[in-house]
Amino acid sequence: MSISSVFIANRGEIAVRINHACRKLGLRTVQAASAADLDSLAAHLADAVVEVGPPPAAKSYLDVERMVAAAREAGCDAVHPGYGFLAENADFADAVVAAGMRFIGPSGDAIRLLGDKVAAREVAARAGVPVVPGSDGRIDDVARATALATEIGFPVMIKAAAGGGGRGIRIAHDADEFARFFPQASGEARAAFGDGGLYVEKVIERARHVEVQILGDGERFVHCYERECSLQRRRQKVWEEAPAFELDPTVRQALCDSAVALAASVGYRGAGTVEYLYDAATREFYFIEVNTRIQVEHPVTEMITGVDLVEQMIRVAGGEPLALGQDDVRIHGHAIECRINAEDPARNFMPGPGTIETLSVPQGAHVRFDSLLYEGYTVPPFYDSLLGKLIVHGADRADCLDKLCHALDGLEVGGVPTTVPLHRALAVDADVRQGRTDTRFLEPWLEQHFKPSNSTPGAAS
Repeated sequence: MSISSVFIANRGEIAVRINHACRKLGLRTVQAASAADLDSLAAHLADAVVEVGPPPAAKSYLDVERMVAAAREAGCDAVHPGYGFLAENADFADAVVAAGMRFIGPSGDAIRLLGDKVAAREVAARAGVPVVPGSDGRIDDVARATALATEIGFPVMIKAAAGGGGRGIRIAHDADEFARFFPQASGEARAAFGDGGLYVEKVIERARHVEVQILGDGERFVHCYERECSLQRRRQKVWEEAPAFELDPTVRQALCDSAVALAASVGYRGAGTVEYLYDAATREFYFIEVNTRIQVEHPVTEMITGVDLVEQMIRVAGGEPLALGQDDVRIHGHAIECRINAEDPARNFMPGPGTIETLSVPQGAHVRFDSLLYEGYTVPPFYDSLLGKLIVHGADRADCLDKLCHALDGLEVGGVPTTVPLHRALAVDADVRQGRTDTRFLEPWLEQHFKPSNSTPGAAS
């Protein structure tokens, strides 16, 4: 492998995860750290630390020139972007390569192509992947867009062509709402992504969010099966599991094959995720988008397949051919991941940065806790509130849920509020246990179980 030193261009738990993968491969690590992250776990674990600017991400982790210069000056020959920040920034990928280093991810051209949701939709359609009925491309004229929405049939979703994370999205139930929401969505998308382009899709009622993990080296492509990500709040994933529950084997095969076909059609290199909406009533699935990076929820796939996805990313970026064939990837049991955030679910998920006074983590071969925490660490207020991810593996879904309950009881984070009480409540909920959930399930459930006046389930963990 032609990589010897990796610059970790990210922070938090994903930076810790990348460090562990590099250690496994015997690679030197250099951690990028803002002034707020010099005492982070990732900084303590790395072989070297480079301060890349003040706490605001725009002046540190999102500064392309600063990050590339820091990596080059540290003597690194590769850069891993993690997720978020610059992970799906094509200009950053190009700048890393132009500076003579390897970008641990797909090429800038692939990121541009697949990062634009309209272009990605067109790529998917050409690869034979089913797409949600909607506009054939970007649509800028409100009147024309309204006419198209009426033809498709309400409700429809107005979506940003660039970016993700639920920003720039509106659901319109009639033509009047559509005309009001269209300019709002464009303005929000422009503010968030610098691109106000929109497209329109039909809303799939009672949809589940299912995604397929792909790996490629530009010539060989495999899938590592699918994940279920339907439990979402404000279109942000809260809980993920693998494989998707009660998915017909023929549907699973078609779903995964379509993701591989899409990856092959663009000569994909590295790890990526193809996301779909799945209609359980009709057993039909529809392409949503491609994430050209490692996902937050990648550990559940690692738990059921035994494939180290981050290691595979690094090896491919280092010039090695993908060592896995499709027959090498098998599903073993079931895994669930709970995102543990420094938020209080009983107070409308108000963030609560502070100092970690105590930390108790459950142990066992079936439990994994990917986090940025240690006792005495002060969680900074400048970034996403994700503290870590509790991942549990079981023989099947029922066994996994039982083990998850025990693991959640054994996880204690003192000093800051966390979402552990939310996950404890979800793990014993009858609908969750029976798989009676979709992308619209969680928010009404929260209204019932975590009203501000309901202090018991939201008590500090």
